[in-house]
Amino acid sequence: MDAVSEAGASEIMREVNIRKRFALHYSIFNINYSIVNEVNDLKELCRKNIWELSPYSSARNEYSGHVARVFLDANENPYNAPYNRYPDPLQQEVKTLVSKVKGVPVDNIFLGNGSDEAIDLPYRIFCRPGIDNVVAIEPTYGMYKVCADINDVEYRPVLLDEHFQITASKLLDACDANTKIIWICSPNNPTGNNINREAIEEVLQKFNGIVIIDEAYSDFSNEKPMRAELRKHPNMIVLNTMSKAWGCAAIRLGMAFASKEIIDIFNKVKYPYNVNLLTQKQAIEALKDPFAVDKWVKILIQERSQLMSTFLELPICEKVYPSNANFFLAKMTDAQSIYDYLVEKGIIVRNRSRIQLCGNCLRITIGTKSENTELVGALRNY
Repeated sequence: MDAVSEAGASEIMREVNIRKRFALHYSIFNINYSIVNEVNDLKELCRKNIWELSPYSSARNEYSGHVARVFLDANENPYNAPYNRYPDPLQQEVKTLVSKVKGVPVDNIFLGNGSDEAIDLPYRIFCRPGIDNVVAIEPTYGMYKVCADINDVEYRPVLLDEHFQITASKLLDACDANTKIIWICSPNNPTGNNINREAIEEVLQKFNGIVIIDEAYSDFSNEKPMRAELRKHPNMIVLNTMSKAWGCAAIRLGMAFASKEIIDIFNKVKYPYNVNLLTQKQAIEALKDPFAVDKWVKILIQERSQLMSTFLELPICEKVYPSNANFFLAKMTDAQSIYDYLVEKGIIVRNRSRIQLCGNCLRITIGTKSENTELVGALRNY
């Protein structure tokens, strides 16, 4: 067999292995994505104790589907309604609205206490402490490594190139038989750019484990979100949040989109009432008006373009990197000194100088027009 034929056969075998592990079943109605268990399936990726875990059965789960008027099951105080009652453990009303807005079936949605919960759970579900490892692009969002350290899981960073891009081969070369997860944040934090879609697709096709795409900033990008590709990639988990475009960072509500089987495991491992009533109520109000969010996003993208152009004119700015997020990265002449100066002026930005590839860089979040004007005015007087 020649080299070309061998390479082709290798690609076919990779595809076969992934399909065996994540054999897909698509229901005709509502595109409900599901994995059929086969010999090589999700069970092999999960920690044995998690796969066999009997989840806590909450009082609210046990009567699900029945109309009830009197609640004497959960040892709650009968006074101080509605805060005396435990919230819906599966947040069905919120998920119904998320489904309409995001275009993902309810069964393929997990809601958590911020994206941090959705980041931590895959470690607890798939990674054996002290044995397994994860691979991630570098630089990227710091919580991936923090959660790896907390869960005693080896974290393998793979450095981006000078354009803040990565190739699939570099990520895959960092993997071994104990690599359970590959992390890709796109648009990436702190660099702000979309990660090359072709590289992401190649990783999804060739990696036999879980690929997690963090799309916290996808609302500010013109690229089609990866959550629309769930049906195509059964080994993918896509993260999203209410903290950025939706302006709801204070309520702490994160999202994960994946196959029904993966979501079922998330729900088995999560704390019973992980999203409180106040958060659910505020999320419902916000999700009822997605057009307001569209307006905010449009304004922020316009402000981003204007502020980036203005930064390029500043003598103290050496470079502004392309951005598809609600922030941008700027290389300054002396980032620490400029940062300290802005703090004295009551203006807080993020100094990212200690992060690889981000030497002398400040990360600038896009604010209101008046906030952006105040920032520029201060920098012109530096």
